[in-house]
Amino acid sequence: MPDGMVMSAPLESIGSPLLWTVTIAVLLVLLAVDFVITRRPHDVPMREAVGWTVFYLALPMAFGLFVWASYGGTASVEFFTGYVVEKSLSVDNLFVFMLLLAAFAVPPVLAQRVLLYGIVGALVLRAIFIAAGAAVISTGTWAFLLFGAVLLATAIKVIRDAVRGTERQVDIDGMRTVRLLRRLMPVTRDYHGAKLVTRIDGRRALTPMALVVAAVFMTDVVFAVDSVPAVYGVTEDPYLVFATNAFALLGLRALYFVLRNALAALRHLNHGLGIILAFIGVKLILHWAHGVWTWVPEIPTLLSLGVIIATLAVVTATSTRANRREARATAAAGRTSPVAVTRGPGTTP
Repeated sequence: MPDGMVMSAPLESIGSPLLWTVTIAVLLVLLAVDFVITRRPHDVPMREAVGWTVFYLALPMAFGLFVWASYGGTASVEFFTGYVVEKSLSVDNLFVFMLLLAAFAVPPVLAQRVLLYGIVGALVLRAIFIAAGAAVISTGTWAFLLFGAVLLATAIKVIRDAVRGTERQVDIDGMRTVRLLRRLMPVTRDYHGAKLVTRIDGRRALTPMALVVAAVFMTDVVFAVDSVPAVYGVTEDPYLVFATNAFALLGLRALYFVLRNALAALRHLNHGLGIILAFIGVKLILHWAHGVWTWVPEIPTLLSLGVIIATLAVVTATSTRANRREARATAAAGRTSPVAVTRGPGTTP
């Protein structure tokens, strides 16, 4: 058998049937609560958004401590590292959601329902990709080489766009899903609350809400392709991979309303995400190579956590400094701009 096709042992997981059942049940309850909250459309005040954000940040912290106490430090560190990676990528996901909401002119009172649909879609897609990823990994260590190559290719594109200063744009008319839906059914001009389908003159018609939800689902597919290999670079446990994705996605609805004004200020976020994806891609390739040639070193998970946190801290600091420098330059330009002076009689020019 060729070295690159070394078969993997069955994946080890802390996810017992009971733990999976409890986790999915809690997830469904939290999603049901979110649907109840968004049933009455309203613009989310900052106090409500901050409260839910704190709650959804406290949940993974408590879960990580539970994993530490029940399954040891290694599993806990893998969970926290995977969570930080997924949360970072989900913030980027949130930025794209923000562009979609603006492009479709979604009323502020409906924004949280659109976000919730996006989160549910992301969770379903991540579950499918996680199961597929586990099946691929179980066939051999070559899967880590494949995942690593995917992440490196993505990292190169992200960093190249960030260095060029390419701004993300949303072309609604260019989206295949949107074009297909428009051909299949008529679309109303106005939103009809949170309805996806309504009746106009006795005929069923889609609302713009249906189009934006479809667009959000398509972006979920793109992000799942990057997200799942990234967290498999941290842990091979499918349960922990699912848990990190679930906890990172659950709080996005509330986090959007906290960060919607700050997201644009994180001008170097894509630089950091590109570095993180490249780092995890190298980690995966080294893991594959170690299975073939044992002398090849592997990157410990704890070191990965340190590198990821340090990268995010650096890009946040550089973004803040760049914003302050730009603000000072703008203020200075305002002070030195020519000002017309009205001279009175007898004034010497």
